[in-house]
Amino acid sequence: MVKTISKKDNFLELIPIKTEQYKAIKTETGIIQILVPRNGMLDRIVRVFKKTPEVMKIDLDEYGTFVWNLIDGKRNIKEIGEQLNLEFGDEVEPLYERLVIYINILRNNKFITLSKNENSE
Repeated sequence: MVKTISKKDNFLELIPIKTEQYKAIKTETGIIQILVPRNGMLDRIVRVFKKTPEVMKIDLDEYGTFVWNLIDGKRNIKEIGEQLNLEFGDEVEPLYERLVIYINILRNNKFITLSKNENSE
């Protein structure tokens, strides 16, 4: 059962979970591309007048792709940060400040949700 997240929860202990709303693919260059369908009423109206794509493609960078691949519904944000540090070292400093911002961007765009560990109180 998913527990409600409160402001007093340690953000680094939260577990990111990919939503099923969007599909992600690996491109030929090895980066992750998130596919966002544009099928809302406004999107369809705009497509009548402008040649806009039915699917928006969002390319993640090298770090974003690495983080995305680590999001498995089991690792918490702290563990993802530890793996980032092992892989990239000082390149990703300040590590947790940047990671928290990135996780929040993914969450605000509804690419992921955050969950408390089932074993935490």
